[in-house]
Amino acid sequence: MQLNAPLDMHLHLRDGEMLENIAKCSAETFSGAIIMPNLVPPVSTKEEVLAYKARIMKAIGEETFEPYMTLFFKPSYDKDFLSSVRDEITALKLYPAGITTNSEGGVSGFDVEELRPTLEAMSELNIPLCVHGETNGFVMDREAEFASIYKRLATAFPKLKIIMEHITTKSSVDLLDKFENLYATITIHHLLITLDDVAGGMLKPHLFCKPIAKRPADRDALLKVALSAHPKVMFGSDSAPHPKHAKESCGCAAGVFTAPIALQLLTELFENQNAPIENLQAFVSGNAQKIYGITPPVKTIVLEKRPFHVPSDYNGVVPMYADEKIAYSIKK
Repeated sequence: MQLNAPLDMHLHLRDGEMLENIAKCSAETFSGAIIMPNLVPPVSTKEEVLAYKARIMKAIGEETFEPYMTLFFKPSYDKDFLSSVRDEITALKLYPAGITTNSEGGVSGFDVEELRPTLEAMSELNIPLCVHGETNGFVMDREAEFASIYKRLATAFPKLKIIMEHITTKSSVDLLDKFENLYATITIHHLLITLDDVAGGMLKPHLFCKPIAKRPADRDALLKVALSAHPKVMFGSDSAPHPKHAKESCGCAAGVFTAPIALQLLTELFENQNAPIENLQAFVSGNAQKIYGITPPVKTIVLEKRPFHVPSDYNGVVPMYADEKIAYSIKK
């Protein structure tokens, strides 16, 4: 089985030693990825975009891989600034302030008029807006509560492509067919697990993420649109590496590291659910190319049904299903 130009439309590569240690885990098997900008400090200028991309390219070596860069959203960006950086970025990423890792400089409140100058400029320049859609309410309700903000933004800026990142709820799935300009990414871990897998027995820190995994009915809704290759959804791993000591601690960092095994798990999932390979190809590449208007580098990944023993760690980062066997391997 082969996949052509697989894309990861939501990826954390971090920086420094972590970037050097894990970047190839994605570059070896994906043709490209949307790179998250929530570094410390966040990527918010043209110079920072160019410098970060250069560090990524150095870290991946000779691999064929296109990092699609993003800016950390700020309401102060004007059309002149966005025009000057347009050719270097693929999207802007909006974080509600303090809602997830390194998001302290995000948006506080969602006053449409305060955001209008930047979002209208993005609309005119055809720059998509990627959104981490959670409020600061009760943890299981945060994404559903954010639906009203998505509705407000989609209505106020009908020409703006809005990507609901790593959706986890049926309520988010339902929005896809209600607003023409709303799209979504879905992770492999949210297609496989529910909150019960994380905390139903002994706590599994390496499955803890934000947005937190939800109920079986929510997972079923995600599966329905992913397996059918709904044209408005695409794969985004939200693969989020943290050092082992940061995950296995009383202040467990949020994030699931799936980059090295994402394609294998997706292939197994689609096969187990009797979904056609064409749908998997659309979910991991075709839909994203149409939504973002990108042409990724040519790359073919061959998957074979041969058990793969997931390593206990990748340079100190523990992956999902560490030390377990999964059904598919990538042919080297």
